[in-house]
Amino acid sequence: MIQIKRYFLLISILIFGAFQSFAADAKQRFPKPEFDTGYTHPQTTAPSARLIFLEYMDVLVLLVVLSLVTWFVLKKRSRKGVFWISVFSLLYFGFYREGCICSIGAIQNVILGIVDPTYAIPLTALLFFLLPLLFALFFGRVFCGGACPLGAIQDIVAIKPIELPKWIQKVLGLIPYLYLGLATLYVATKSEFIICRYDPFVGFFRLDAPFNMLILGGLFLVVGVFVARPYCRFFCPYGVLLGWMSKFSSKHVTITPAACIQCKLCSNSCPFGAIDEPVVETGKRRSNVNRLMTYFVILPLWIGIGGFAGSMMHVPLSRFNQSVYMAEQIVEYPEVKNDPDNIDVRTFMSSGESTEQLVLEADAIRNKFYLGGWLLGGFMGLVIGTSLIGLSTFRKREDWEPNKTNCLSCARCLEYCPVKANLDSRHIDLKSKIVHL
Repeated sequence: MIQIKRYFLLISILIFGAFQSFAADAKQRFPKPEFDTGYTHPQTTAPSARLIFLEYMDVLVLLVVLSLVTWFVLKKRSRKGVFWISVFSLLYFGFYREGCICSIGAIQNVILGIVDPTYAIPLTALLFFLLPLLFALFFGRVFCGGACPLGAIQDIVAIKPIELPKWIQKVLGLIPYLYLGLATLYVATKSEFIICRYDPFVGFFRLDAPFNMLILGGLFLVVGVFVARPYCRFFCPYGVLLGWMSKFSSKHVTITPAACIQCKLCSNSCPFGAIDEPVVETGKRRSNVNRLMTYFVILPLWIGIGGFAGSMMHVPLSRFNQSVYMAEQIVEYPEVKNDPDNIDVRTFMSSGESTEQLVLEADAIRNKFYLGGWLLGGFMGLVIGTSLIGLSTFRKREDWEPNKTNCLSCARCLEYCPVKANLDSRHIDLKSKIVHL
């Protein structure tokens, strides 16, 4: 009960803090630039588009990398193979391709292609989005294990990882769902691509990150020394989709090639807490069933409360939209119309659009955020409710097994499992006895 109370408390703090941070950041989205007298715009040239052949070459490289990681995990059972493939992915998809195109960021392209009929999603972006999901559906999260450059750069710095308490992992594990919901909301309202905007490592890949993003990426790497892959586990929105697919994988990585000897070495070697321990049936089964039924009954209540809370946040959330922010500035501070240093207002005033038109447009966008807030909050209520249901479910388990949803297919546990070595030594002893006889 103490852990459940902590769970409820931290859920509330987490959601409120996330909404507040996004609202605060929205206020700083359009800072006033400074212009010197006599400023002239420099002549600019548009960069040439990347050759379509090279774009499809990227897709081919991704397909080859996913296939190799799958082979190393399922057939060779080699951690070294997976690690060196991840180093290649970091160099190619990270520093050479500068983090673009990215399967994680492609979420936004797919959403925009669904909500905007005028937008034609590039086939390469669609393939980068779908291929890792298809591999996860059949073989587990091999994309996380060796194909994702964001995961690779964190994996390299995981020098002394520790395992966090389970209840902390459960609470922090809600953030990717919130991040995915917010990304969907902002793309659907054509406001912002927040996944790309707040990518903590793309600045390292492109060597041109703003100072605040360098600090953010550096903090992730410092934390990653002790808490393995913090972005992958507690922030990545694409990890939510990969986890859903991996849950149904039929050929997921198994820890032992034969019978488990209950040595717990695999669990101790996994810094992600992604290995489930054996579970035996106890006499508390009846109480678990009662609690499970209670959580099922109150699930609609969680959805309703979440939806209402999300709708109440639609005003601060909508400030990420440029039209809404501009309308608020002009209505609340009319003097900004005469501010020669405010480039946003100057651009709007020169467009010929009236303030009334801008306000009507902002109201329409805000109404979309109101509906989107209901959907986002209801989604988070559903996630919280089903998480509580998952804590009360019982499944008998005799061996240590990787959790299909959370396992990143990094193959760390494979090199710690002594079963294969034991079998080989028994075979050698038996062979020597036969020769001696």
